[in-house]
Amino acid sequence: MRFEPAGAERPGGVVCLGETMAVLVPAEPGPPRAVGTWLRAIGGAESNVAVHLARLGVRSRWVGAVGDDAFGGAVLDAVGGAGVDVTAVRVDPDRPTGLYVKEADAGGSRVRYYRRGSAASAMGPEVLDGLDLGDVALVHVTGITAALSDSCLALLRAVLARPRAARVSFDLNWRPALWRDRDPSVLRELANAADVVLVGSDEAQAVWGTGDPDELRALLPDPATLVVKHGERGATAVEGGASTFQEGLRVEVVEPVGAGDAFAAGYLAAHLAGEEPARRLRAGHLQAAAALLTREDVGEPLPASVTAPLLGADARTWAAAHLRRRR
Repeated sequence: MRFEPAGAERPGGVVCLGETMAVLVPAEPGPPRAVGTWLRAIGGAESNVAVHLARLGVRSRWVGAVGDDAFGGAVLDAVGGAGVDVTAVRVDPDRPTGLYVKEADAGGSRVRYYRRGSAASAMGPEVLDGLDLGDVALVHVTGITAALSDSCLALLRAVLARPRAARVSFDLNWRPALWRDRDPSVLRELANAADVVLVGSDEAQAVWGTGDPDELRALLPDPATLVVKHGERGATAVEGGASTFQEGLRVEVVEPVGAGDAFAAGYLAAHLAGEEPARRLRAGHLQAAAALLTREDVGEPLPASVTAPLLGADARTWAAAHLRRRR
C-alpha cells in the first residue's frame, strides 16, 4: 500500500515533531516483575507516524531531540534506518534520551515513563528557527508534546499559530499519566487550531466529555477535517458538513500500543494523495492492522497482496476479512 501525493503544489513531504524514546519490552512470558530478559526497541508517536509514512511512499522527516547517549544513538539509527530524514534532530549533550517500559499483553499495556528532564522536554519554539518547511505539505504533532513541559507547549502553539502553506495535523494521543501536574484544557485550543484532527472516541470522552462525532465537531468547529476513531468498531471522518463512517477490520490483536499512530499515518498518506474519505479511513485501518499484529510499536507492513484488494473491496468483502498473525 503506497500513496503518491496529489497536486504539484503539494510535494508531499511531512514533518513529524515530537519526542522519541528508548522502549523496554518483555522478551519472555510471565509477570513483568519476574521477567529477566527485555527487548530494547524505540518508540514515539510522531516518529512512529514518520516511519509508517515512509513505508507508504511519503517523504517524511522526524524533528525532535535525544541525548548524547547509547539510547539516543539507537533512536537515530532506527528511525533513520527506516527511511526517515533525521538530520534536524538535536543531540543534547547534557540531558538524557527518554525511556519507557511496556508491561505488555493482548488486553492492553501498562506503560511506565522515565522522561522527566529528557532532551526532548527542553524543546521550545526555537526548534522552528531555521527549519525549512518550504517543501512540506503537512506538519504532524500530538497532544503528548504539550504535556512534556511549558516550553514544549509553547512549541506546539508556535507551530499552530505561524502563517503556513503546509497543513497541520493534530492527534490528541491522550496520555493521562503525563497530565497529572498539567492543565489538559489547552488540548481543545490546540486541536481547534489544526487543519486535520485525529482523536479516539474514548480519549475524547475522557478529555472533553463526549466521543460523539457531531458533538466533537461542535466543540472543534475550525479544523477542515475531524477523524474520530471508535476502536475496533471503525472510524468516522467529518468534513465539509458530511460524515463518513468506515467499519473496522477484524484483526487478531497481539498488542494494541502503536495502532493509533499507524492509523494516523495510513489516513494521512491517503489524505495527501487526494483519496476520498472512505478510502482514507480504510488506509488507516489497514495500517493499524499491521501494528496490532506485533508487540513492537511499528510492525512489518502488510503485503500489497492483502492491502490492495481490501482498499478497493466491496463492503461485504471488507466486512468478511479477518487478519491473523503469521504462524
